This record gives sequence, structure tokens and C-alpha cells, in this order.
Amino acid sequence: MNNETENKPRGARPFERHIARQMVVQAIYEWQMTGNSAQEIIQQFIEDEKKKKADLDYFSEVVAGVINHAATLDETLARYITGRTINDLDQVDKAILRVGCYELLYHRELDYKIVINEGIELAKSFAATDSHKFVNGVLDKIVKNEIKA
Repeated sequence: MNNETENKPRGARPFERHIARQMVVQAIYEWQMTGNSAQEIIQQFIEDEKKKKADLDYFSEVVAGVINHAATLDETLARYITGRTINDLDQVDKAILRVGCYELLYHRELDYKIVINEGIELAKSFAATDSHKFVNGVLDKIVKNEIKA
């Protein structure tokens, strides 16, 4: 997060993107648990979070993108999760991995190091104690095999 050099096509600052990513993970977790539509979840979060300084355009795009591409994201993640299936993952870990995978595959303008670092930080904030190591390993494998290949 320090001195991010992330491309900001919508004029967002790194902190605004970080807050947006936190919201995205929470929104994807809600979607996983409730099955509500992307539009319902996006609208609810925007109404609830208007006072936060988040990149709401990016939030909306990523939530909709993760939900719309969930099957593709899960297929990609399944190739790099060892010892368990996508359905065996903790719901928070799954949300973080889906967001990171989406950014890596569909936002190639972002520096992959930032995406991985954000995934690690989100896991440290929201997930179990050692989940950040798991998230780091999976996202790193995606970069090595899908992005840099």
C-alpha cells in the first residue's frame, strides 16, 4: 500500500482503491452467503458506505465482475488450490481469492504485485490467522501460470 504505483484510470488514489477492495470482499462474502443479485448488493453497499472515501465506481465494477465471472474464476482458482476444492474453502478466503483472481485476469493494467499485496492485507484483516499465506501462494501461482506464462 505504501507508494503504490497502481494505474488509476478513474482518477482514484491508492487509499480509495484499498477501501473499495475491502468493501468488495465484504460484498462478495454477502453474495456467497445470500445469493442476492450484484445490483442489490452494490446498491446496498453504496447507500451504507457513502461517507467512506472509496472508489465506488471501481467497487461496483469489481463486484459485478466477480459475480458475473464466478464460474471462470472458480475454474482458475481450482487449478491452483492444493489439497482441497473451491467448495471446501472458508467463505472469506474464497471471497478474497475471487477478488484477487478477478483483478489479475480482468484488470491487467494493475501491477500484479499490488493485487497480491492487497489480497494478503485483506486476508490479514478479514480471514483466519494464516490465511494470508494461503492467499499469497494461490495468487502467486496464478501470476506465474496465467499472467506471466
